[in-house]
Amino acid sequence: QVQFVESGGELVQPGGSLRLSCVFSGKRFSAYDMAWYRQAPGKQRELVARIGRFANTFYGDYVTGRFTISRDNRKNMLFLQMSSLKPEDTAVYYCNVDPPVSSYWGQGTQVTVSS
Repeated sequence: QVQFVESGGELVQPGGSLRLSCVFSGKRFSAYDMAWYRQAPGKQRELVARIGRFANTFYGDYVTGRFTISRDNRKNMLFLQMSSLKPEDTAVYYCNVDPPVSSYWGQGTQVTVSS
């Protein structure tokens, strides 16, 4: 059974930084392209960043230069380093394979950017 468990979200002030983590289990992590997604209140879930099996990366325009995605294939973990956070980054953040599989969604981790 595939499972993603996200952590690291919290309340942070604008301009602050956070590091999100995601633990993957159930399949061979290194075989998959991975991604972070987010869903803000009243909005559709959107892609934040993706990282391929060979560590090639892609970022949404709204996070380019502020967020960094990385992976540790030995630990089956995915990371998202976020800096210069803005109130519009407030959302529940999820990890999944890329493209996402609906049955793989976890609970996500809440990031709130507010003063």
